[in-house]
Amino acid sequence: MVVGLRGEEDAPWTAEAVLAARAEKDVWMRDDASSPFNLEKHPVDFAPLHYFAPDPAWVFESTLTVYPELEPVTISDTKGRERKGHLYGFLSFEREGETHTVRVYRMAHGPGFYYSIWFTDRTTGDSTYEVGRYLDFEFNPDPDHVYTIDFNRAYSPWCAYSPAYGCAIPRDEDYLDLAIEAGEKRWHD
Repeated sequence: MVVGLRGEEDAPWTAEAVLAARAEKDVWMRDDASSPFNLEKHPVDFAPLHYFAPDPAWVFESTLTVYPELEPVTISDTKGRERKGHLYGFLSFEREGETHTVRVYRMAHGPGFYYSIWFTDRTTGDSTYEVGRYLDFEFNPDPDHVYTIDFNRAYSPWCAYSPAYGCAIPRDEDYLDLAIEAGEKRWHD
């Protein structure tokens, strides 16, 4: 399963696949009525999203380590609201001779929940969105499942494009001491 793109299990990584997904996202963002660019209350002029070049060096594999006791967390969003959930576990990867982790959150949503990964890094506020970036995460109940962490799929939350949205703000613990020059860049300067 690819972390960063829901529903594409066991697909081989190619730069062409990443570029095709980006082109498809641009079309959706420009044309779909539910896109953050097309809200009736806060319409925003569309311009294509900006990305780092696809790079296989930013693709890693990891199993999910689930915490034995889930830590309750309250995550603030960009509109000052609080979101309740749990710090569920983490994925690890090696880069520049060091082990790094991305935390997986299980957040309350209506009667259920969803899983999220968000992070900041050395590019945050410079070449990438100042709040941080996200990776989609689809939980697999198999404890031996190997996830693919693909930072080429890292994206800015919708609050990067429209003031209508409030987006989860990564916590200090979600900072990765790397310049992750992969995935989506800032949409505007």
